[in-house]
Amino acid sequence: MPRRIYNFNPGPAALPPRVLEHIQAEFLDYKGSGMSIVELSHRSKLFEEVINDAASRIKRLLGLRDDYQVLFLQGGASLQFAMVPINLLPAKRSADYVNTGTWATLALEQARRLGRTIRVVASSEDREFTYIPRDVAVDPAAAYLHITSNNTIRGTQWQTFPNPLGVPAIADMSSDIMSRVFAPEPFGLIYAGAQKNLGAAGVTVVIIRRDLLERVPEDLPTMLQYSTYAKSNSLYNTPPCFAVYTVQLMMKWLEEEIGGLANMGATNRRKAILLYEVLDRSGFYRGTAEKESRSLMNVTFRLSSESLEEIFLTEASRQGFAGLRGHRSVRGCRASLYNGVPLAAVEALVSFMAEFERKHG
Repeated sequence: MPRRIYNFNPGPAALPPRVLEHIQAEFLDYKGSGMSIVELSHRSKLFEEVINDAASRIKRLLGLRDDYQVLFLQGGASLQFAMVPINLLPAKRSADYVNTGTWATLALEQARRLGRTIRVVASSEDREFTYIPRDVAVDPAAAYLHITSNNTIRGTQWQTFPNPLGVPAIADMSSDIMSRVFAPEPFGLIYAGAQKNLGAAGVTVVIIRRDLLERVPEDLPTMLQYSTYAKSNSLYNTPPCFAVYTVQLMMKWLEEEIGGLANMGATNRRKAILLYEVLDRSGFYRGTAEKESRSLMNVTFRLSSESLEEIFLTEASRQGFAGLRGHRSVRGCRASLYNGVPLAAVEALVSFMAEFERKHG
């Protein structure tokens, strides 16, 4: 392949070269059809095989029982902020939310905008969202408990998920799904935009336990009902075919080449440890997340001044590192270590950071 830079973009994020090569090899002629994957009818047998295989691999990788269904939607996680409450929160009930930063805040704000009763049962706002709350007191009568599993902006991540004891947990896992092993049993619904660990931007994966489909109101607009996609195998209208195809290839890579989530999780932990060791032994770089809540996916850090950070980012770009600028709302620096980022890229970044500190420290 042509020369590739070290891609630490927060999303759309790095994809493995093997997946990109696969796309390139069959892009003009998908499986002898004489058409590209972006030209195939979504009603064709070939595309039905793609979407079914993608769903089956997701279920196998996550260890999901048969009572979970995988849906492929559009609108990103942002649309799910509203779809979750309008589908699963009846007007006379309340839902519990944990606020751990920007995306969690937006999720609960959308639920409130719909006029639903929302309780914030835990929050890390008191320390600028630099940690994950430990004590989550869930109302046993709540319709669900909503969490955001990983905070891309502040660099925090749930190390152990809360167990709501019979209340369905719902999680926005856009930025860390498929990055590690976890127990799926407490979750009634998981949603994730694809553009970080699942594939290309344009599709949102929703994993829903079938009993929750019984809650969906029949008077909702058809395209906003989870049941619409469940009944039609996500083919009620034309899905984002290329994005679904990329998810299929990413799941195949994870399953057949990486060997599953245990192996992927071990690699991701190794990448993060390399970078956090630099932050911990240096007074030159300063991590922004509290240690017990640190994300394996998004490592956020600051230097002594914003002017020095600009020099760091400029020199990093010249050396072939992309995506290291922190989110505009918090500034600073951020390295996103999603599944598609190889260990060699992190080793190169650590070496660059050491040299930068030697020159400017």
